[in-house]
Amino acid sequence: MTAGPDLRHTEHSRVVHAPPGPLYDLVADVTLWPAVFGPTVHALRLEGDRDSERIRLWATVNGRVSDWVSRRTLDADRRTVGFEQEVSSPPVASMGGEWLFRELDGGRTEVVLRHHFTVVDDEPSAVTWVHEALDRNSAAELAALARIVETGHPPREIVFSFTDTLALTGPPEAAYEFVARADLWPERLPHVAGVTLTETAPGVQDLRMETATADGSTHTTHSVRVCRRPEWIAYKQVVTPELLLGHSGLWTFGEGPDGPFATASHTVALNPEAVSRVLGTGHTTADARRQVRELLGDNSRTTLSHAAGQGAPAR
Repeated sequence: MTAGPDLRHTEHSRVVHAPPGPLYDLVADVTLWPAVFGPTVHALRLEGDRDSERIRLWATVNGRVSDWVSRRTLDADRRTVGFEQEVSSPPVASMGGEWLFRELDGGRTEVVLRHHFTVVDDEPSAVTWVHEALDRNSAAELAALARIVETGHPPREIVFSFTDTLALTGPPEAAYEFVARADLWPERLPHVAGVTLTETAPGVQDLRMETATADGSTHTTHSVRVCRRPEWIAYKQVVTPELLLGHSGLWTFGEGPDGPFATASHTVALNPEAVSRVLGTGHTTADARRQVRELLGDNSRTTLSHAAGQGAPAR
């Protein structure tokens, strides 16, 4: 009988100056992860209820985008979230773990993130690779949770989503191609001054873009995009402006009861400490929410309006 690969265990923890409830809520709602956690590019909830679910995640692992499907068990009373990958990406053969939220005195919480894993062929270099990835990503995720809840603002006040939908006059596939071919945006979109687009793996893009603002200045954005033709394109902003702690987006394309449509969705995490510096003294997080909604929404609606007629039949 051949012995199976060794099961390894890791544990990372951080004491956060906040009660456990808001921390648990952020971990339990996987749809918020791309805006909260730096490594997460896109999160898709496949099925589930309040106690268990199946999810698919795309995340940066040691410099490259990997994806996997996991089952999660959610226990709001005990404040634990367990997870086990159904399909792992090599060199990982299997992986699972749990989040724990231990209430401490003084309104503090110890957040514990545990993993167990095996690697393909029990290769030592793969074990090192996974340990490095877990050390890097776990520390980043624990720090991100602390950063959100220690602002003193309710997480739902500063982490939020919004969506714009536009009817298409052409087929959804043509609108998808318009968004996917971001390298052509300087010729097609008035607010885009320059683009560098690189496909780092099949369906994974690195997008660097110079965007023109209303006052004539430009600013640079850098995003990682995951493209799933012809239905959706998800992206994660790698470097965010001062007003945001995190920003992710999702373009979707399809046919509805009223015809073809496209949507642009955003999930953002505000940086409350930057509100007065960016917007001026006396402004609030509510003002910042409105400005972010307006600016990001305007750019997305402009892109959708140009994509709307792609491939439309001549009249």
